[in-house]
Amino acid sequence: MPAPGFPITIAVPAEAAGQRLDQFLTSHLPDLSRVRVQQMLAEGNAVLNGCPAKASFKLRGGESITVREDLRPAPLKAIAEDIPLDVLYEDHDLAVVNKPAGMMVHAGAGATEDARNRGTLVNALLHRYAKLSEVGGETRPGIVHRLDKDTSGLILIARNDAAHRNLAKQFSGRSVKKRYIALVHGRPERTHGTINSPISRDAIRRTRMTTRGSAGRSAVTHYEVRERIESPYGTFALLEVRIETGRTHQIRVHMASIGHPVVGDTLYGAPRVLRRANAARKIAKTKSPQAETATLSLDRNFLHAATIEFGHPRTGEPLAFTAPLPELLTSYLDKLTSG
Repeated sequence: MPAPGFPITIAVPAEAAGQRLDQFLTSHLPDLSRVRVQQMLAEGNAVLNGCPAKASFKLRGGESITVREDLRPAPLKAIAEDIPLDVLYEDHDLAVVNKPAGMMVHAGAGATEDARNRGTLVNALLHRYAKLSEVGGETRPGIVHRLDKDTSGLILIARNDAAHRNLAKQFSGRSVKKRYIALVHGRPERTHGTINSPISRDAIRRTRMTTRGSAGRSAVTHYEVRERIESPYGTFALLEVRIETGRTHQIRVHMASIGHPVVGDTLYGAPRVLRRANAARKIAKTKSPQAETATLSLDRNFLHAATIEFGHPRTGEPLAFTAPLPELLTSYLDKLTSG
């Protein structure tokens, strides 16, 4: 039986002429991703003028679209899960956690409930502490700031509302100091540099951010070259990066904007596989045992939140923490340099 309010009918205005059907529906069903809309069309749960239609159909204006079922995902709710955590510090007000790459900070997008709301940092925190700050809402308890799923390193957690508000004030006042280690492609011209480019969501690829938008939010990134690496796989630079702001994908999009994407970051232009110069093709063709060493890949971004400094939200005492590079990244560096 259809959910209350369904089916619904959407009239296509004349100004939508030329738009793809899936694009139009995504803009009118904001709770659904484009992939979900395409699935809905393929299954016949949305029809055009009473007939099935392809996602790529170009609208002419004046059509009628009927959505037969409510396919919006169920509301997310943070749940407790017994997941090991690397906790560097904890007291009644806060915790400092070394998050592994591959772990989402909180529930988010996904085709299934498990993909959306399992294995997150929030789930692990709820199992460990039961009670966290509620300032961030039901799906983000305790979360004062975030790290991308494929970025490892230090993240600060608020265990009560007073601590959350104080730490958030420190972040907004830019008194929290965070430093990252990043390996990027290419050879930055300067030993030190600052990127001061506003960041906004890419209008075409919604999973990406961009510095080319006209209405971006201010973002400032400082970097220092720790080491320049001439490798059989190409030229790289190991950077220490400090950010004044905390925009989505900030370091990744800023480094890509100056032609030095983070290694492993295929979303912003880094190659999926590195190949040894000259020898790679010949070795691969022969299918010899050396073919395995002719390529090198990393299934995460080479970006690690290495240090964080802030004032304790209750006492004001200066606190500083450091997390070394994960073994996967140090091993990758060894392979890159030993070639």
